[in-house]
Amino acid sequence: MATKTAKKSTKTTAKRKTTRRRSKIKKNLVIVESPSKAKTIGRFLGRSYKVVASLGHVRDLPKSRMGVDIENNYQPDYISIRGKGDVIKELRKDAKNAKAVYLASDPDREGEAIAWHVSNILKLDDKEKNRVTFNEITKDAVKNAFKEPRTINMDLVDAQQARRVLDRLVGYSISPILWKKVKKGLSAGRVQSVALNLIIQRENEIRNFKPEEYWTIDADFKHGQDKFKAVFYGENGKKTKLATNADVQKVLGKLDKKQAFAISKVTKKERRRQPQPPYTTSTMQQDANRRLNFRTRKTMMAAQMLYEGIDIKQGAPVGLITYMRTDSTRIASIAKHEASKFIHEEYGGEYAAIKPVKGKLPEGAQDAHEAIRPTSVYRTPAKMKPYLNNDQYKLYSLIWSRFVASQMTPEVIDTMTVDLQQNGVTFRANGSKVKFVGFSKVYKRGEEKDNLLPDLSEGDHARMVNDNPAQHFTQPPARYTEAALIKTLESNGVGRPSTYAPTLDTIQRRYYVRLVSRHFEPTELGEIVNKIIAKQFPDIVNAKFTADVEGELDQVEAGKQNWIKVVDSFYKPFSKEVQDAEDKVAKIQMKDELAGSDCEICGAPMVIKMGRYGKFYACSRFPKCRNTKAIVKEIGVTCPVCHKGSVVERKSKKNRTFYGCSRYPDCDFVSWDKPIGRDCPKDGHFLVEKKVKGGKQVVCPNGDYEEAVQK
Repeated sequence: MATKTAKKSTKTTAKRKTTRRRSKIKKNLVIVESPSKAKTIGRFLGRSYKVVASLGHVRDLPKSRMGVDIENNYQPDYISIRGKGDVIKELRKDAKNAKAVYLASDPDREGEAIAWHVSNILKLDDKEKNRVTFNEITKDAVKNAFKEPRTINMDLVDAQQARRVLDRLVGYSISPILWKKVKKGLSAGRVQSVALNLIIQRENEIRNFKPEEYWTIDADFKHGQDKFKAVFYGENGKKTKLATNADVQKVLGKLDKKQAFAISKVTKKERRRQPQPPYTTSTMQQDANRRLNFRTRKTMMAAQMLYEGIDIKQGAPVGLITYMRTDSTRIASIAKHEASKFIHEEYGGEYAAIKPVKGKLPEGAQDAHEAIRPTSVYRTPAKMKPYLNNDQYKLYSLIWSRFVASQMTPEVIDTMTVDLQQNGVTFRANGSKVKFVGFSKVYKRGEEKDNLLPDLSEGDHARMVNDNPAQHFTQPPARYTEAALIKTLESNGVGRPSTYAPTLDTIQRRYYVRLVSRHFEPTELGEIVNKIIAKQFPDIVNAKFTADVEGELDQVEAGKQNWIKVVDSFYKPFSKEVQDAEDKVAKIQMKDELAGSDCEICGAPMVIKMGRYGKFYACSRFPKCRNTKAIVKEIGVTCPVCHKGSVVERKSKKNRTFYGCSRYPDCDFVSWDKPIGRDCPKDGHFLVEKKVKGGKQVVCPNGDYEEAVQK
């Protein structure tokens, strides 16, 4: 017994000595931005590495002042970000005990700037090769990156530094003028001012739009037993517009309904629809907005999680997509070969493109990284679904499908155009049939429906069964959706992949615009701010000027421009405009609108005020009386819980519509879906109206009853 105890004691002592030895062995320290990224990379690198997170930036310009020394070559005065003291303390402690320190923040300008700031607070050697970047967080990519560390790229840092300084000079010069002349809490910025101006220009186009009348004639034709549709094309072989009903009657007067139309021309062609290239940041944001109804910020949050790593129960979390901030459509050879192999195995060789489609880079694109793609095409959405939440799954499916489709063959469509003539009047029928689905087997660019025409030949005849003239009016241009605004900003060269989400977020938080039915509408406040900026700082709202500045920042990144000269060439004329605006802009009184009711507390009139989240009721004696109320809209339904109050429409802080009882807080009824005032015939629960694809549907929240979708 004593011998066994002695043996056990010896083993324990040996184990403790081994543990002490391990604890004394210095590890390599790797610093990334986020804990989830640290967790994923840590599993790949093993015990000799310690991976920690800086939680984003550790230094920035101070919030309370400009923080840029204009007299000293625009040198920024960086300070530690408030609340990051403990993080910085831990980083210094870890770096002191480390064998080597590696900086593995994201592979873009901002990531390079974060690495540089961390290097500064840790007092690392500038010449040391400690910067590690990878475009995807997979075991092979991470391990290969650590075999080839490099020094920090100061051209990238300077480009980001120039952007930060420019934005600070603009924001901290114009914002005080807006505070003084309009109201506190307003802001201005280079990219956000252009975005706001575009929205207001579109609104002015809509206001000034004068609809024009036009007519169409749709007709039903019959050839033997076959029926088909055709539309009026023109007269005497030329396309003709029908401006009025008189024009329509003139055309119809030339027709003899007893007489058959002659088939004068039949054109058959084979059309090929090419797949689109893989996603860039911008096209991913646009598609997610159109197809998934995702807001831009939501898209980027889901993409960030997919990039940083998902636990798929294979020993370690793994990044499912490549880096999601890119303006390139380039694809690595290894990814192309893997996709080709997958397509051959899954769909057949006839679906695999020999030369996959190449996307056209937008003007000024940096092409620093690959397009957004799955890190392995064999991780299909179906296989990944158990490990992803709903948003992650939807976005991953979109990214995977778009990438696979980009490596596939075109969709082939047989088209047929038939011209029918009588007395110099031409009607035209168009038909199509999908001959080979190609890439659309995986990713549909649009619903391509077969529209078959009968087998017609020149010289055949067809009779008009009936005609259907219809009056129309031209429509004004549509207001911008998030997708359309991002597309416009990108096509004008304004902003870069990382700027679109925060830009759209800012103009909504400042209540310069609001989203109504997924379209941007400017507010009164937004129009006032835009009017001041457009008049006093015309270059700031000029898309071309802002795009030219972006181009100069790209030149700084490429090492062809000095960042101080870029800032100086911008600031000197801008500073004169600032001084001029201080003197010339008159103070604008934002008059409060009377609400038409009195304060329940003091009896003074209530007024409508503008707040951070929109308009609200407030007592006119503020600040002596601080009574406020939300502006709510009654929907004409009695509260289904208390049966005393009425259901009102409210807005959440994120501007999402919800429904509650007017007697809140006495009644706490709340619903994201609109109650309709009827009860479920099955269980008596109140019914609600849900927005679904194709329209609206009345359902029971308990899931036992639903009615047909109403368009």
